[in-house]
Formats: sequence, C-alpha cells, structure tokens
Amino acid sequence: MIFTTEMIQLFAVVLAKDCEPVTEALLREGVMQFINITELEGEKPESLSEIKSEISLTAISDLRKRIEGFLYTGGVIPSVPRETDLNNRTAVNIESETARLDKMAGERDSIRERQRVLQQEILKLEDIRRQVELYGIGISDVTLPAKHSFISMQIGRLPASNVKQFEEGLRDMPSLNIAMGQEGDMAHHLLISMKRDKEQINKILTKAGWTKVELPAELRSVKKDVFKELSAKLQTLAEEQKKIEKKVHDLVKKEAKHLTKAWINLRVNELFLKIQANFKSSSRTVIFTGWLPSSKKERLTRKIKQVCEDRCYLEWNEAGSGGAIGDEVPVRFNNPKVLAPFQMLVSNFGIPRYGTIDPTPFVMPLYLAMFGLMFADVGQGLILAILGALGVYFLRNNEQKQGFYHLSWLVVWCGCSSIFFGALFGSFFGTGLFPPLWFDFHGIISGHSVHNSAINNVFDILSITIYFGISVIFLGLLFNWINLIREKKWVELFFDKGGILGGWIYGGGIYIASYLVAHSYKQFPPGKVLFLLAGLPSLLLFIKEPYHYFKHEAGHSDKKSSLLFALINFLMEWVVELLEIFSGYLSNTLSFMRVAGLGIAHVCLMISIFTLAEMTSGIYYVLILILGNIMVIGLEGLTAGVQALRLNYYEFFTKFFHGTGKLYTPISLSSSYK
Repeated sequence: MIFTTEMIQLFAVVLAKDCEPVTEALLREGVMQFINITELEGEKPESLSEIKSEISLTAISDLRKRIEGFLYTGGVIPSVPRETDLNNRTAVNIESETARLDKMAGERDSIRERQRVLQQEILKLEDIRRQVELYGIGISDVTLPAKHSFISMQIGRLPASNVKQFEEGLRDMPSLNIAMGQEGDMAHHLLISMKRDKEQINKILTKAGWTKVELPAELRSVKKDVFKELSAKLQTLAEEQKKIEKKVHDLVKKEAKHLTKAWINLRVNELFLKIQANFKSSSRTVIFTGWLPSSKKERLTRKIKQVCEDRCYLEWNEAGSGGAIGDEVPVRFNNPKVLAPFQMLVSNFGIPRYGTIDPTPFVMPLYLAMFGLMFADVGQGLILAILGALGVYFLRNNEQKQGFYHLSWLVVWCGCSSIFFGALFGSFFGTGLFPPLWFDFHGIISGHSVHNSAINNVFDILSITIYFGISVIFLGLLFNWINLIREKKWVELFFDKGGILGGWIYGGGIYIASYLVAHSYKQFPPGKVLFLLAGLPSLLLFIKEPYHYFKHEAGHSDKKSSLLFALINFLMEWVVELLEIFSGYLSNTLSFMRVAGLGIAHVCLMISIFTLAEMTSGIYYVLILILGNIMVIGLEGLTAGVQALRLNYYEFFTKFFHGTGKLYTPISLSSSYK
C-alpha cells in the first residue's frame, strides 16, 4: 500500500482474423493502458498500418455526444455499459440515427422558438408592471400619480380589420394592449407603453388608423385594475411557458428508451475503436502493447489465448527492463476505499512517479491531526460530520459528482478529528462542558486554566506544533531517501539538500536550537559538537558540484582557465545551497506554528462570541451563540482545511514527492466518457 501498484508490459502479436475477438476480450477485462506503437525493432515503419474501420471513431464519438445532449435535456443520465451490452454490440447506422436526431432537433427548436418569444413578452410585461407599481400611470392630461412615471397610457379606437396589424406592430415593443370592446366595426383598446418609445408607438398607431378617445373621469384611476390585468397576463404566459418546457421533456422522454439503447451501443463501439486505434497491422498480423498491473497478467494471458485458440505470441516485460517499450510507466494507486478522499488530495497535487512512495496512507493521519489541532471542538465537529454525512448520502449514487462525494467523506473525517481533539481539550461549542482528557486549551488561552498538566501556557502549545512539524519534515526526508535508494541515485542520496547530508544538518540544527533554549539562550554546544553537527556535513556537501563537473563537463573543456571559473562556481553553488538548507528548513519548521496560531484564533473567536452574547439576554443571547457558531464552523473550518492542505503540500510533499507520474487509465467499459 505504501508503494504504487507493480506494473508489467505486454507485447502481443495475434492473427488479423482474431483482431475482433481479442479487442472484445481486452475491453471486457478493462485492465490495459495501451502504448501507440510507431516503430518496432525488426519492422519497417511503412510495413505497419492502422486498423481500418467502416465508421470513424470521430463520427461515433460525435453522435454519442449528441445523443447524450438530448438525454440530459430530458433529465436522463445514461449509465456506463455492462458486459451484457458488450455481448449485444451491433453495427452503428450513422445515417439512420442522425436523421432521427435531426427530426427531434427540428421539433425541439420550434418549441424553443416559441419559448423565446414567450420569454420576450414576459420580460416586456414585467418591465411595464414594475414601472406601474413604482411610478403609477400617466393618462393624457391627467395629473400623474407619480411625477416621474415612465409609463404612458391611452385609450383609442381603430378599425376592427386593423387590429391584427396593430398587434403585430406592437409585438417587439414593451407594451400592454387590452381590448375593451367593439362598437360596430370599430374596436376600442387600452394601450400601455413606455414613454421612451413614444415616437415609434405613434407611427404604429397612425398606420393602424388609431383615434384617441378621452378617458371618462370615473376611469382615470385605474392603476389597480391595470396592475391586476398585467399580473393575470404574466401568469398566463408563465403557465404557457411551463407547458412548453414540459413538451421539450416529453419529446425526449418519448424517445428516451431508444436513445439510451443507442447511446450504450455507440459507447461500446467507441471504446472498441479506441482500443483498435492503438493496434498496428501488417499483412497477416496485428500488434499491440501496453501496461497493466502484474496481478492481472495470468488472467489476461488466459483470456487472450482462449479467444485466439493459442494462435498468438505474448511477451511480458517488467518495468525498467531492457525489453519494455517507452520509459514512462503508468501509476496505479493501491489504497483501500476508505482512503479515497485523501487520495484525491494527493492526486490534486500530482501523481507520484512509478516505483516511489505513495503518501496517501500518511496524508490521512497527518491531515486529520493538523485539522483537529486547529479546529478542536466536539459540538462543532459533530455538526461538520453530520453535514458531510448528508453529502455522502445524497451523492452516493451520482457517478458524475464523485469529486463532491469524496469531498463529503473528507468533511466527515475532519468532523471526527474535531470531535477527538475537542475531547482532548475539553471543548464543546466553546464551553468546558466536560473535563479535558489532555489539557484545557480554552483555559490556557483565557488565563484561567485549573487543570494540572504538562501544558500550562501558550509557549507549550507552540512547542507541540514545532515538535509535530519536525516529525513531519523528518518523515518526508526518510521517504526521499527510500525513493532515491529504489531509483539507485546514490549521489543524490548523500549529497542533495534532501539527502542524508541535508538531514544531518537539519538534525544538528534542531539539537543546537534545543541546547540553546535549554540554557536560556545564553550558551551554544561545545565547538567540536557544533562542527560535527553542522560544520562537517556542510563541508562534505561541497563535494557534490565538483563531482558533477568532473563527471559530465571536464572532458568537454579546452580552456585552461575553466578550472578556476569552475572553482568559483563550485563555491557559489555551495554557499547558495547552504543558505537554502538553513533558511528553508528553519522556515519549514516554523511554518507549523500556524497550527497553534489557528487553534488559538479559534478559541479567541469563541471567547469573543460568548462575550457578545453575555452583553444581551433572552432570545438575543441564544441567537448570537447560534450565528456565532455557524460563522466559526464555516470560516474556521474552511481555514483549517486549507492550512492543513498547505502544510502537507509545501512542508511535507516537497521533501520527497515529484508529481510527474502518469496516471493509469485503462480502456474499460467504465472509462470516463467526458
């Protein structure tokens, strides 16, 4: 579990007639990450060609994505194919499916055009209603209810035969046209419009044969009725909008069964062609190669030979062996599901190189310890755990939101860490509801601790985080040494700033600092001890640059003076590296004081909230405590999570972790299709 999964490379040659069943077997097993062969020893590049297909991979992929878009419109999320779908794979009729989609698209577009028109009308009427509500209505010569109204209203009559023309002219204008009745061949209408459109409105009225009618006195105060009319019309339009939206969903749902089946078949064919895109063929054979976990070797060998009836040649090469094709071995994490949230944190930083340490099992306790020290409270931790559990419950079956699902589990773990450290410090929503199991954090910060403990003041709390930081940094150095030994980089193991000499200097610096503190900052260790702890490893570190020079560059230099310049360069490189070691390790160690700092800030914030609450009484007291705890959980919880992540990334990972690996992503039925 501490190292990434051991990988092995398969080089295979099968007969061309066995290409299809072999591809199906590879897809069914779903364990192989292919390498696209461009040239092989003993084969001329021109003698190898791509596997040709009747339908291109691009065409199938595009059609699958188009169907996917339709399904999402109807709220249907297709699930990944299963083995039964692979067994039922059929040829894809691109023309037929495209024609079907085109027909659906035409129906959908006409519905959406009506939606667009309705939305425009709704926006216009809402604009008028807002103005009516705020400013009132201006009617001809009547005094305006609101002096600065932007609304104009008038009543008029026009030939009934021109009504349709009149309504068409107003379609693109923000206006409300209310039919008031008809007298003979003349139609009476109430028109509400924006004053800013007066000029355009007048042109439309003139063209329609509009004649203005004086509003009777008893009808001059009609704001309430007009507002009611506007609201009724808006409600009618909104209901029609919902009906149209339902038509879109019904259109997709009617075809959902066929579309889902077509999508699955397209997906299987797409994966099929993706595998064959990595094949190379000669006149009678097909060649492919790729990586898979060593534990899958026997099963895949058996499956390939079974479908080929032993008509194949399989060659297996260990990672790093001379026969392996390519230098980059994919990395497969080897962690149990319980570590998935912490593996997500590692992956966000980078993928470890193949064969190096996977820090995931160590990130879990380190991250949770850092978080708990910064956010120690039983009550608030319980709230976090409950929120995380709710997220896990609602996202457990959502394949599209696995990132949020793992994040929810991370919140659950962080809540449990807060509960644990809250019990150690005796904190429950900022109160000492029960005695602490370790020491009274709140009592020390507030100055009234009564519990006997080895931790009695703020400096003792800071010391805890310093010792914790030293342990984390040494763990990172140890991992770096293990990685260098596995990669057989002996020079870097001894002479690098993250190697044995760098660790020697760091350990010596810790002893010197401890000695100085123990002697009240008045005395250093004896000179011989200082030399052994810091001087000797610093001098030995000087060897690195001359070694690299004489190994790689000395033979290429013809200048007599180059040795002098090289010596000056050695000194400069040595001085800079020493400065980096001393200042870097010091800042890395002191950086862990932020753990204590945020823990102290958390306590101070809770003290402030209780102080504010005690200045009130009754419901206000309770309200301040509730709002204060919500703020602390949101603000402090996020800050503690980010700072714990930062300390892992920049103080721990940088000592040994090189996120330059390539993630193992085999082609399988469950492969991501985004």
